[in-house]
Amino acid sequence: METRIEKDSLGEVKVPGNAYWGAQTQRAVENFPISGLMAHPKMIDAFVMVKKAAAVAHKQLGLLGAEPADAIVQASNEVLRGEMRDQFVVDVYQAGAGTSFNMNVNEVLANRANEILGGEKGAYKPVNPNDHVNMGQSTNDSFPTAMRISTRVLMSEMMPVLDALEMALKEKAKEFDHVLKSGRTHLQDAVPIRLGQEFAGYAATIYKCKRLLSQAATELEELGIGGSATGTGLNVHPKYRYIVCDLYREWTGLPFRPAEDMREAMQSNLPMGAFGGALRNLALELTRIANDLRLLCSGPLTGFAEITLPAVQPGSSIMPGKVNPSIAENLNQICFQVLGLCTTIDYCVQAGQLELNVMMPVMAWNAQFGLTILTNGVRVFTELCVRGITADEERCKHYAETSPSLATALNPTIGYQAAAEVVKQALKEKKTIPAVVLEKGLLSEEDLKKILDPWKMTEPGIPGL
Repeated sequence: METRIEKDSLGEVKVPGNAYWGAQTQRAVENFPISGLMAHPKMIDAFVMVKKAAAVAHKQLGLLGAEPADAIVQASNEVLRGEMRDQFVVDVYQAGAGTSFNMNVNEVLANRANEILGGEKGAYKPVNPNDHVNMGQSTNDSFPTAMRISTRVLMSEMMPVLDALEMALKEKAKEFDHVLKSGRTHLQDAVPIRLGQEFAGYAATIYKCKRLLSQAATELEELGIGGSATGTGLNVHPKYRYIVCDLYREWTGLPFRPAEDMREAMQSNLPMGAFGGALRNLALELTRIANDLRLLCSGPLTGFAEITLPAVQPGSSIMPGKVNPSIAENLNQICFQVLGLCTTIDYCVQAGQLELNVMMPVMAWNAQFGLTILTNGVRVFTELCVRGITADEERCKHYAETSPSLATALNPTIGYQAAAEVVKQALKEKKTIPAVVLEKGLLSEEDLKKILDPWKMTEPGIPGL
C-alpha cells in the first residue's frame, strides 16, 4: 500500500497515501485496535456540523479568510451528504475526551478542503486541521457539543416512533374495552378488569416515558461550545458561541442554546445522565409490557391464551406448528442491552474530574447505539406485534366469571371474613362464588346479581349500591 509521510509533534508517521486522515488519526488507529466499532453516523454528522458552523462563524467575524472557510464548508457538506464516511476510522474506545476523533474530523476536512483549493493531501496548506478547521475550539468543548447534538437528534427521531406505539396501544384499548377478563396480582386470580383497561394503562406508561425523555432533551439542548479548553473561552471570540448555536438551530430545527455557564457545561455531563435515566426508564417499562404480552398469549392450551400475537415465523425447529412471541422477545433483548448501555453512561457521567470528563467517547457511543436499536425495536414491536393483537373474548370472560376473587365485591355486604369462607368453600368444592353464596343463604339471588356484576366491578364504586 502506498503511503505518505506526515509529521506531528511526536515525529514522523506513515499514513496511507489515499487517506484523507492524517498523522494524529493514524496514531489512534495504531494505538487503539480495540473493537472495530466506529463513530455513529449521527455523531459524524454532528461533529462535521460543529466544524462547518465554526468556519461560517469565523468567516463572519473576520477571523478566517473566505477561501479556506468556504472550502471547509464545501468539504463538510460533502461528508454530510454521505461522502468519505470510510475516512472516520478511530475506534470508539480511544484516548480520553475524544481528541483522536476530533483530529480525525479536522484532518479529513482539512485534506479535502485543500484538494478543493488545488492542494495535496498531507500538505495542510492553505487549510490546516488545527489552525483553521479547529479554530476557536478544543476537543473539550467540541466533542461534548457534538455528543449532545447527535443524541438530541436521535431522540427527535425516536419520539414519533413512541407516538406511534402509544397510539397503537390506545387503539387496542378502545378495541378491547368491552372484553371482560380476570385481573391478576402476584400472578394469582384477582378482581375483574377489562382487557382494554390493561392496554390503556400501557399507553399511559409510554406517554409518561415520552415526558421524561422530553425533559432530558431540554437539558441536552444546552451546549458548552465556545468554552475552549477549560470552559473559560480562551482564544475564542465572545460572539462565536451565539453564532454557532444559531446555526445549529437553523440546520437541525432543534432549539439549541449556549450554556449559561461554560465551566459547568464542561465539568458536568448531567444532561447525558438525565438522558440515560429517561432511556433506562423507557427500557424497563417496555420490558414489562413485552413480558405482559408474552404471558397473556401463553399457551395456546396450557397458558393464559387471552390474546394472540401475530405469527411472524415458525417457533421451533423440531415442534411442528409451534409459534412463539418472537417480536416481544426481540424487544426484551434490545431492552436488556439498552439497560447495560445506560449503566455504562452512568459510570461515565460520574467519572468527570475537575474541568473535564474524559469518558465522553464511550458515553457518546452508548447513548447513540442505545437510541438506534431501541427506536428500531419499538418500530418493529408496534408494526409487527401490537397492531395485530387479537383477543379471545370467551376465554377472557370465562376467567372473569369463575375467578374466586369475585368474592371481593361481597366485603361491604357480608364482611371480609364471611367472604373468605365463601372462597375457601368454592375452591374446595369446585363451585362458583354465586353458587356458594346462594347455598349458604347469605344473599338473595337478585342482590347477588347486582353485587357480583363483573362489569360494574371494573369501574370505581361499591357494587350493589
